Amino acid sequence: MTKSSSGPTGLLLIDKPGGITSHDAVSRTRRWYGTRKVGHAGTLDPMATGLLVLGLGQGTKLLTYVVGADKTYTATMRLGSSTPSDDADSSPDRFADPAVLAGLTEAEIREAVAKQTGSIEQVPSAVSAVKIEGKKAYELVRAGEDVQLKARSVTVSRFDIHDIRRAESHIDVDVSVDCSTGTYIRALARDIGEDLGVYGHLTALCRTRIGPFSVEDAHELPERGQVDEVPPAELIDLGSGAAGLMPAVKVDAQVARGLLQGRFLPIPEADPSADRCAAIADGRLVGVVEPRQGAWKIAVGTTSLEDYKQ
Repeated sequence: MTKSSSGPTGLLLIDKPGGITSHDAVSRTRRWYGTRKVGHAGTLDPMATGLLVLGLGQGTKLLTYVVGADKTYTATMRLGSSTPSDDADSSPDRFADPAVLAGLTEAEIREAVAKQTGSIEQVPSAVSAVKIEGKKAYELVRAGEDVQLKARSVTVSRFDIHDIRRAESHIDVDVSVDCSTGTYIRALARDIGEDLGVYGHLTALCRTRIGPFSVEDAHELPERGQVDEVPPAELIDLGSGAAGLMPAVKVDAQVARGLLQGRFLPIPEADPSADRCAAIADGRLVGVVEPRQGAWKIAVGTTSLEDYKQ
């Protein structure tokens, strides 16, 4: 963990428990590390568990790149009923015809899953953080408004079925999904249920990966009343974190100074095909650089000129 005069800096991997919001996790982490400068990448709903990537200090500047990374989830889809939120955070409001549900075959379920694999057009769940004219969709739903969201292109690169369990009133399907940012697993369950004519929603969701980061490396978040008793977990330094998200290139102190001064500089060692690189000097992340006019220019700086005095 890097600690500057402004407080701790780095990335923190948290295994979020169910029952709390992503904002709750941020608030608890602020108290845990004694700093206000904490943000998160990629909201997890209260019902969901698993990997939440937090940025502390200058680490908040990398969160936009974390958000854009592909993700992996495990989930349980329940066929036979739907809920307003498309998950178990609200009560079922529509139910399948028992005869139709009983006649549903495994082959039909697998075919419906296959239809949701690849590049698809998906309408996000109405109870979501998608913004409509500056307001979050779930806020409008709670206010009683009829929310109609537009479909958007997402990619589901892997959609595997691991188990299918039948009960009288429902069918539970355990799955794992690799997908692009912006994909709603709740919406996959909803659309598969609609396609099969039996409705569907999620009863469990766990995010296991975001880009290079795995829930296996995540830390347990202390209980609210234990935050002051548990030593802060080690943070991922910005250089290592950025190098996992994009190509990395080593630069010397002179180049670091020039970049931080806003100059356009050639970096022969940088990948010419990359749309961004992590510039690292003396093991420290200088910032994220992007190609400009045949050279490279800093887009996001994470250090200061004082760190590279002549």
